[in-house]
Amino acid sequence: MANISISELQQKLEVIGKLREEVDIIRAKTLGWKDGMDRLSAEKETAREQLSSAENELHSMKEKFSVQARKIEELEARLSSELAKAKSDAKKAKANADAFVAVYRANAEASQVQVREAAETAKTQAHWAAELAKCQSRRETLNEIHARGFDLTEEIKRDKELEADAEALTSDDDDDDDGRKSGCESGEEPDGEETAFGDNQET
Repeated sequence: MANISISELQQKLEVIGKLREEVDIIRAKTLGWKDGMDRLSAEKETAREQLSSAENELHSMKEKFSVQARKIEELEARLSSELAKAKSDAKKAKANADAFVAVYRANAEASQVQVREAAETAKTQAHWAAELAKCQSRRETLNEIHARGFDLTEEIKRDKELEADAEALTSDDDDDDDGRKSGCESGEEPDGEETAFGDNQET
């Protein structure tokens, strides 16, 4: 019995030794698991902090984006207003330019008309100045002939009238072409006077 008890006791001790070894192995594994769990917990906490930081950053970015969007809307509204004002100013400027061009053209046309009228007036005055000189020369000639004893009273009177007409036309800027029909321009009266002069010479 004593031998059996010792043998069983040894077996039990061996079993207990194996159990202790298994317990040690399990304990070591458990410690490893615990370390892994602690590490995972730390990583989880780090990931949570990173996630929170990312969420905060995302929220901040959303706020910045919202501010930028409002600024863009304000700039677009201002740009639209400035564009409308620029179009209005351009329209007014074009209207003013068109009015200026119209006035300039009207003034230019009026100036051209005045220049043409002045040229016509100068031409008319030059014509009648030449006619006046002819009439004066003719009257002097008739006076000289009359002084020699020929009766040219009517011719001299008519020539003085023609000279007065020519002098009036020379000094008047507003006369038209109707005034040119008088006196020395036609050439008929000088011819008639020459005839009369010839007749008087014959007498």
